[in-house]
Amino acid sequence: MDKTVVEKINAANNAAARSKGNRMPTQPIKLYYLPPSPPCRSVMMTARALGIDLELVLTNIMEGQHKTPEYIKMNPQHTIPTMDDNGFILWESRAIMSYFVNAYGRDDSLYPRNPRQRALVDQRLNFDLGTLYKRYMDLYVPMLFKGEAYNDEAAEKLNEALDWLNIMLGGRAFVAGDNLTIADISIVVTLSNLEAFGFDYSAHENVVKWFERTKKTLEPYGYAEIDQGGAHILASFLKKE
Repeated sequence: MDKTVVEKINAANNAAARSKGNRMPTQPIKLYYLPPSPPCRSVMMTARALGIDLELVLTNIMEGQHKTPEYIKMNPQHTIPTMDDNGFILWESRAIMSYFVNAYGRDDSLYPRNPRQRALVDQRLNFDLGTLYKRYMDLYVPMLFKGEAYNDEAAEKLNEALDWLNIMLGGRAFVAGDNLTIADISIVVTLSNLEAFGFDYSAHENVVKWFERTKKTLEPYGYAEIDQGGAHILASFLKKE
């Protein structure tokens, strides 16, 4: 068998063994990231909440640092965040967040093992990825990177997604129940961006209350430094246009 394949299998087995014992990594997990990146911010806050040490590797996508041969060999999609846990490579923020909890969580509160509770967290994560975050991107990416004008139709679509989130939050303290989960940590970065950009979401009462509650819950895990700070960096890009 090819030596590289064997090394990859061993790395995966080592990661699985550590997962079963819920031990902390034997060395800091490398995270290739950029501070204003929303997915990077959610991964970093999850790591803080779990007490996982990260070795942050600044990867400036504006300068093409994610398209070097070495990076593409590691991650052919050349995206951030990408993590390297002692040879186990993973990208996509929501996958990384769930891996962190499964491998190193002291309990399952952030990502419940109960099938129905986990299914609800997964549904919220997929709602964020395919609807809420996508509609945020549809509105703001053209403004941030193409200098286009504010699109009222895209804003209305985003408000529709926020209204759905508002309904989901009815009778719940957090998006998937009474406790903070990785779904909240994923979704909160979108709201942090909207707050920094000055988007008016005040009509969604449940969302407003949840946002304030989640910010306070995440304060010990670097919310102001990681998430709010990153959102303000993005907002400064928008103001330059």
